Amino acid sequence: MRAGTRLGRHGGTHMKDWLGRHLLDALIAIWGVVTLVFFVTRILGDPTALLLPVGATQAQMDLFRHQLGLDLPLLQQYGHFLWQVLQGDLGHSFVQMRPAMDVVLERMPATLTLALTAVALGLLFGAIAGTVAALYRGKTLAWMVMLFALLGQATPVFWLGIMLILLFSVQLGWLPTGGYGSWQHLVLPALTLATYVTAGIARLFRSSLLDVLRDDYVRTARSKGLAPQTVFFWHVARNALIPVLTMLGIIVGELLGGSVVIETVFAWPGVGRLIVQAIETQDFPVIQSGVLLVAVVFVSVNMLVDGLYASLDPRIRSPRASEP
Repeated sequence: MRAGTRLGRHGGTHMKDWLGRHLLDALIAIWGVVTLVFFVTRILGDPTALLLPVGATQAQMDLFRHQLGLDLPLLQQYGHFLWQVLQGDLGHSFVQMRPAMDVVLERMPATLTLALTAVALGLLFGAIAGTVAALYRGKTLAWMVMLFALLGQATPVFWLGIMLILLFSVQLGWLPTGGYGSWQHLVLPALTLATYVTAGIARLFRSSLLDVLRDDYVRTARSKGLAPQTVFFWHVARNALIPVLTMLGIIVGELLGGSVVIETVFAWPGVGRLIVQAIETQDFPVIQSGVLLVAVVFVSVNMLVDGLYASLDPRIRSPRASEP
Protein backbone atom coordinates (compact mmCIF):
# COMPACT_ATOMS: atom_id res chain seq x y z
CA MET A 1 0.00 0.00 0.00
CA ARG A 2 2.82 2.34 0.94
CA ALA A 3 4.70 1.43 -2.23
CA GLY A 4 1.61 2.25 -4.28
CA THR A 5 1.27 5.58 -2.48
CA ARG A 6 4.91 6.44 -3.14
CA LEU A 7 4.52 5.46 -6.79
CA GLY A 8 1.45 7.68 -7.12
CA ARG A 9 3.27 10.58 -5.51
CA HIS A 10 6.28 10.13 -7.75
CA GLY A 11 4.02 9.89 -10.81
CA GLY A 12 2.26 13.12 -9.83
CA THR A 13 5.61 14.84 -9.25
CA HIS A 14 6.94 13.72 -12.63
CA MET A 15 3.78 14.99 -14.33
CA LYS A 16 4.08 18.38 -12.60
CA ASP A 17 7.74 18.64 -13.60
CA TRP A 18 6.92 17.67 -17.17
CA LEU A 19 4.10 20.23 -17.35
CA GLY A 20 6.23 22.93 -15.73
CA ARG A 21 9.07 22.42 -18.21
CA HIS A 22 6.71 22.57 -21.16
CA LEU A 23 4.97 25.71 -19.90
CA LEU A 24 8.32 27.45 -19.42
CA ASP A 25 9.47 26.40 -22.89
CA ALA A 26 6.17 27.64 -24.34
CA LEU A 27 6.48 31.06 -22.70
CA ILE A 28 10.07 31.44 -23.89
CA ALA A 29 9.09 30.45 -27.44
CA ILE A 30 6.17 32.90 -27.53
CA TRP A 31 8.32 35.71 -26.10
CA GLY A 32 11.01 35.01 -28.72
CA VAL A 33 8.51 35.07 -31.57
CA VAL A 34 6.79 38.33 -30.56
CA THR A 35 10.17 39.98 -29.91
CA LEU A 36 11.47 38.98 -33.33
CA VAL A 37 8.29 40.18 -35.03
CA PHE A 38 8.41 43.50 -33.17
CA PHE A 39 11.88 44.34 -34.46
CA VAL A 40 11.24 42.97 -37.96
CA THR A 41 8.13 45.12 -38.37
CA ARG A 42 10.17 48.20 -37.48
CA ILE A 43 12.62 47.29 -40.24
CA LEU A 44 9.74 47.54 -42.73
CA GLY A 45 9.88 51.31 -42.36
CA ASP A 46 7.67 54.14 -41.24
CA PRO A 47 3.97 53.58 -42.07
CA THR A 48 3.12 57.27 -41.71
CA ALA A 49 3.37 58.03 -45.42
CA LEU A 50 1.03 55.13 -46.24
CA LEU A 51 -1.56 55.99 -43.62
CA LEU A 52 -1.83 59.76 -44.18
CA PRO A 53 -3.39 61.34 -47.26
CA VAL A 54 -1.15 62.38 -50.12
CA GLY A 55 0.15 65.91 -49.55
CA ALA A 56 0.24 65.76 -45.75
CA THR A 57 2.64 68.29 -44.27
CA GLN A 58 5.70 67.38 -42.23
CA ALA A 59 4.03 68.76 -39.12
CA GLN A 60 1.02 66.51 -39.65
CA MET A 61 3.31 63.52 -40.20
CA ASP A 62 5.28 64.29 -37.02
CA LEU A 63 2.05 64.64 -35.01
CA PHE A 64 0.66 61.37 -36.37
CA ARG A 65 3.94 59.58 -35.66
CA HIS A 66 3.85 60.93 -32.10
CA GLN A 67 0.26 59.72 -31.61
CA LEU A 68 1.28 56.23 -32.69
CA GLY A 69 4.35 56.29 -30.44
CA LEU A 70 6.68 55.78 -33.38
CA ASP A 71 8.83 58.77 -32.45
CA LEU A 72 10.11 57.06 -29.29
CA PRO A 73 13.49 55.26 -29.16
CA LEU A 74 13.22 51.68 -30.38
CA LEU A 75 13.97 50.06 -27.01
CA GLN A 76 11.41 52.30 -25.34
CA GLN A 77 8.84 51.24 -27.93
CA TYR A 78 9.74 47.60 -27.23
CA GLY A 79 9.34 48.04 -23.47
CA HIS A 80 5.98 49.74 -23.97
CA PHE A 81 4.91 46.92 -26.29
CA LEU A 82 5.83 44.20 -23.77
CA TRP A 83 3.98 46.04 -21.01
CA GLN A 84 0.89 46.24 -23.21
CA VAL A 85 1.12 42.52 -24.00
CA LEU A 86 1.29 41.66 -20.30
CA GLN A 87 -1.85 43.75 -19.77
CA GLY A 88 -3.63 42.07 -22.68
CA ASP A 89 -3.59 45.26 -24.77
CA LEU A 90 -2.00 44.91 -28.19
CA GLY A 91 -2.91 48.36 -29.41
CA HIS A 92 -5.25 49.57 -32.13
CA SER A 93 -5.02 48.84 -35.82
CA PHE A 94 -3.43 51.74 -37.72
CA VAL A 95 -5.83 51.15 -40.61
CA GLN A 96 -9.14 50.19 -38.95
CA MET A 97 -8.64 52.24 -35.75
CA ARG A 98 -9.97 49.54 -33.41
CA PRO A 99 -8.34 46.91 -31.16
CA ALA A 100 -5.89 44.91 -33.25
CA MET A 101 -6.64 41.61 -31.52
CA ASP A 102 -10.34 42.05 -32.29
CA VAL A 103 -9.45 42.41 -35.97
CA VAL A 104 -7.44 39.18 -35.83
CA LEU A 105 -9.99 37.21 -33.81
CA GLU A 106 -12.69 38.04 -36.35
CA ARG A 107 -10.73 36.01 -38.89
CA MET A 108 -10.11 33.05 -36.59
CA PRO A 109 -13.43 31.20 -37.22
CA ALA A 110 -12.68 31.00 -40.94
CA THR A 111 -9.18 29.70 -40.26
CA LEU A 112 -10.45 27.17 -37.71
CA THR A 113 -13.12 25.89 -40.10
CA LEU A 114 -10.67 25.40 -42.97
CA ALA A 115 -7.84 23.95 -40.87
CA LEU A 116 -9.90 21.46 -38.86
CA THR A 117 -11.80 20.26 -41.92
CA ALA A 118 -8.58 19.72 -43.86
CA VAL A 119 -6.91 17.93 -40.94
CA ALA A 120 -9.92 15.69 -40.30
CA LEU A 121 -10.07 14.65 -43.96
CA GLY A 122 -6.30 14.25 -44.15
CA LEU A 123 -6.15 12.10 -41.02
CA LEU A 124 -9.02 9.89 -42.15
CA PHE A 125 -7.79 9.28 -45.70
CA GLY A 126 -4.13 9.25 -44.67
CA ALA A 127 -4.70 6.55 -42.05
CA ILE A 128 -6.69 4.45 -44.52
CA ALA A 129 -4.09 4.89 -47.28
CA GLY A 130 -1.18 4.14 -44.92
CA THR A 131 -2.90 1.02 -43.61
CA VAL A 132 -3.60 -0.27 -47.13
CA ALA A 133 -0.02 0.43 -48.20
CA ALA A 134 1.38 -1.42 -45.17
CA LEU A 135 -0.94 -4.44 -45.22
CA TYR A 136 -0.64 -4.92 -49.01
CA ARG A 137 3.07 -4.18 -49.18
CA GLY A 138 4.66 -5.26 -52.45
CA LYS A 139 1.36 -5.42 -54.32
CA THR A 140 0.02 -3.14 -57.04
CA LEU A 141 -2.54 -1.50 -54.75
CA ALA A 142 0.14 -0.48 -52.23
CA TRP A 143 2.35 0.83 -55.03
CA MET A 144 -0.49 2.99 -56.38
CA VAL A 145 -1.25 4.37 -52.91
CA MET A 146 2.36 5.37 -52.32
CA LEU A 147 2.59 6.92 -55.77
CA PHE A 148 -0.42 9.08 -54.91
CA ALA A 149 1.19 10.03 -51.60
CA LEU A 150 4.43 11.02 -53.33
CA LEU A 151 2.58 13.12 -55.90
CA GLY A 152 0.44 14.70 -53.17
CA GLN A 153 3.51 15.93 -51.30
CA ALA A 154 5.37 17.03 -54.42
CA THR A 155 2.52 19.00 -56.01
CA PRO A 156 2.48 22.72 -55.09
CA VAL A 157 -0.76 23.47 -53.25
CA PHE A 158 -1.38 26.70 -55.15
CA TRP A 159 -1.18 24.86 -58.49
CA LEU A 160 -3.52 22.14 -57.24
CA GLY A 161 -5.96 24.76 -55.98
CA ILE A 162 -5.98 26.54 -59.33
CA MET A 163 -6.53 23.23 -61.18
CA LEU A 164 -9.47 22.38 -58.91
CA ILE A 165 -10.98 25.81 -59.58
CA LEU A 166 -10.61 25.34 -63.33
CA LEU A 167 -12.25 21.90 -63.20
CA PHE A 168 -15.04 22.20 -60.62
CA SER A 169 -15.80 25.92 -60.87
CA VAL A 170 -14.99 27.06 -64.39
CA GLN A 171 -15.61 23.90 -66.43
CA LEU A 172 -18.30 22.08 -64.43
CA GLY A 173 -19.76 25.04 -62.52
CA TRP A 174 -20.41 22.91 -59.44
CA LEU A 175 -18.65 25.02 -56.82
CA PRO A 176 -17.78 28.72 -56.34
CA THR A 177 -14.28 29.88 -57.26
CA GLY A 178 -13.69 31.39 -53.83
CA GLY A 179 -15.12 33.30 -50.92
CA TYR A 180 -16.58 32.34 -47.56
CA GLY A 181 -20.05 31.70 -46.24
CA SER A 182 -21.37 28.24 -47.07
CA TRP A 183 -20.16 24.64 -47.24
CA GLN A 184 -19.77 24.98 -51.00
CA HIS A 185 -17.07 27.62 -50.43
CA LEU A 186 -15.25 25.26 -48.08
CA VAL A 187 -15.02 22.22 -50.36
CA LEU A 188 -12.21 23.24 -52.72
CA PRO A 189 -9.79 24.87 -50.25
CA ALA A 190 -10.32 22.04 -47.75
CA LEU A 191 -9.70 19.37 -50.39
CA THR A 192 -6.59 21.17 -51.57
CA LEU A 193 -5.08 21.28 -48.10
CA ALA A 194 -6.34 17.79 -47.25
CA THR A 195 -4.49 16.33 -50.24
CA TYR A 196 -1.16 17.49 -48.85
CA VAL A 197 -2.03 16.36 -45.31
CA THR A 198 -3.24 12.96 -46.54
CA ALA A 199 -0.04 12.33 -48.47
CA GLY A 200 2.22 13.09 -45.53
CA ILE A 201 0.24 11.06 -43.01
CA ALA A 202 -0.10 8.09 -45.40
CA ARG A 203 3.66 7.80 -45.92
CA LEU A 204 4.52 8.20 -42.24
CA PHE A 205 1.76 5.88 -41.00
CA ARG A 206 2.80 3.18 -43.46
CA SER A 207 6.43 3.31 -42.29
CA SER A 208 5.37 3.33 -38.65
CA LEU A 209 3.01 0.38 -39.13
CA LEU A 210 5.74 -1.67 -40.82
CA ASP A 211 8.13 -0.96 -37.93
CA VAL A 212 5.58 -1.93 -35.27
CA LEU A 213 4.55 -5.10 -37.11
CA ARG A 214 8.13 -6.38 -36.68
CA ASP A 215 8.15 -5.88 -32.90
CA ASP A 216 8.23 -8.88 -30.55
CA TYR A 217 5.10 -7.94 -28.61
CA VAL A 218 3.03 -8.10 -31.82
CA ARG A 219 4.21 -11.65 -32.47
CA THR A 220 3.50 -12.48 -28.84
CA ALA A 221 -0.05 -11.12 -29.13
CA ARG A 222 -0.63 -13.21 -32.23
CA SER A 223 0.77 -16.33 -30.56
CA LYS A 224 -1.76 -15.91 -27.74
CA GLY A 225 -4.54 -16.42 -30.27
CA LEU A 226 -5.90 -12.87 -30.21
CA ALA A 227 -8.17 -11.90 -33.08
CA PRO A 228 -6.33 -10.14 -35.94
CA GLN A 229 -8.54 -7.07 -35.51
CA THR A 230 -7.64 -6.86 -31.81
CA VAL A 231 -3.93 -7.20 -32.55
CA PHE A 232 -4.03 -4.54 -35.23
CA PHE A 233 -6.15 -1.87 -33.53
CA TRP A 234 -5.00 -2.35 -29.93
CA HIS A 235 -1.32 -3.28 -30.35
CA VAL A 236 -0.23 -2.13 -33.81
CA ALA A 237 -2.23 0.94 -34.82
CA ARG A 238 -2.13 2.51 -31.35
CA ASN A 239 1.68 2.44 -31.20
CA ALA A 240 2.09 3.33 -34.87
CA LEU A 241 0.12 6.54 -34.26
CA ILE A 242 2.77 7.97 -31.91
CA PRO A 243 5.06 9.46 -34.61
CA VAL A 244 1.98 10.50 -36.60
CA LEU A 245 0.86 12.63 -33.63
CA THR A 246 4.06 14.65 -33.83
CA MET A 247 3.56 15.36 -37.52
CA LEU A 248 -0.12 16.09 -36.96
CA GLY A 249 0.70 18.62 -34.24
CA ILE A 250 3.00 20.52 -36.59
CA ILE A 251 0.43 20.44 -39.41
CA VAL A 252 -2.44 21.59 -37.18
CA GLY A 253 -0.33 24.41 -35.77
CA GLU A 254 0.64 25.57 -39.25
CA LEU A 255 -2.91 25.44 -40.61
CA LEU A 256 -4.41 27.19 -37.58
CA GLY A 257 -1.87 29.92 -38.16
CA GLY A 258 -3.41 30.38 -41.56
CA SER A 259 -2.49 28.83 -44.88
CA VAL A 260 -1.53 32.01 -46.68
CA VAL A 261 -1.29 30.52 -50.17
CA ILE A 262 -4.64 28.70 -50.07
CA GLU A 263 -6.41 31.64 -48.42
CA THR A 264 -5.09 33.87 -51.20
CA VAL A 265 -6.00 31.49 -54.05
CA PHE A 266 -9.56 30.98 -52.77
CA ALA A 267 -10.07 34.50 -51.30
CA TRP A 268 -10.59 32.86 -47.91
CA PRO A 269 -10.74 35.48 -45.11
CA GLY A 270 -8.39 33.77 -42.67
CA VAL A 271 -5.68 34.92 -40.28
CA GLY A 272 -2.82 34.20 -42.68
CA ARG A 273 -4.29 36.39 -45.40
CA LEU A 274 -4.96 39.14 -42.86
CA ILE A 275 -1.32 39.14 -41.73
CA VAL A 276 -0.14 39.45 -45.33
CA GLN A 277 -2.50 42.38 -45.90
CA ALA A 278 -1.27 43.99 -42.67
CA ILE A 279 2.33 43.66 -43.84
CA GLU A 280 1.44 45.42 -47.10
CA THR A 281 -0.10 48.35 -45.19
CA GLN A 282 2.53 48.23 -42.39
CA ASP A 283 -0.20 47.83 -39.79
CA PHE A 284 2.17 46.94 -36.95
CA PRO A 285 -0.41 46.16 -34.22
CA VAL A 286 -2.33 43.75 -36.47
CA ILE A 287 0.89 42.02 -37.54
CA GLN A 288 2.01 41.65 -33.93
CA SER A 289 -1.42 40.49 -32.75
CA GLY A 290 -1.74 37.98 -35.58
CA VAL A 291 1.70 36.50 -35.06
CA LEU A 292 1.17 36.36 -31.28
CA LEU A 293 -2.09 34.47 -31.75
CA VAL A 294 -0.48 32.10 -34.25
CA ALA A 295 2.42 31.46 -31.85
CA VAL A 296 0.08 30.77 -28.93
CA VAL A 297 -2.05 28.40 -31.02
CA PHE A 298 0.98 26.60 -32.45
CA VAL A 299 2.62 26.13 -29.04
CA SER A 300 -0.67 25.08 -27.41
CA VAL A 301 -1.40 22.47 -30.07
CA ASN A 302 2.08 21.02 -29.76
CA MET A 303 1.80 20.92 -25.96
CA LEU A 304 -1.47 19.01 -26.37
CA VAL A 305 0.23 16.59 -28.75
CA ASP A 306 3.09 16.14 -26.29
CA GLY A 307 0.50 15.35 -23.62
CA LEU A 308 -1.12 12.72 -25.84
CA TYR A 309 2.34 11.41 -26.61
CA ALA A 310 3.10 11.08 -22.92
CA SER A 311 -0.20 9.33 -22.25
CA LEU A 312 0.62 6.74 -24.93
CA ASP A 313 4.20 6.31 -23.74
CA PRO A 314 4.78 7.20 -20.03
CA ARG A 315 8.55 7.03 -20.55
CA ILE A 316 8.33 10.42 -22.31
CA ARG A 317 7.16 12.29 -19.23
CA SER A 318 9.44 10.32 -16.87
CA PRO A 319 12.75 8.99 -18.16
CA ARG A 320 13.05 6.90 -14.97
CA ALA A 321 9.91 4.98 -15.97
CA SER A 322 11.95 3.05 -18.49
CA GLU A 323 14.54 2.05 -15.88
CA PRO A 324 14.25 -1.37 -14.26
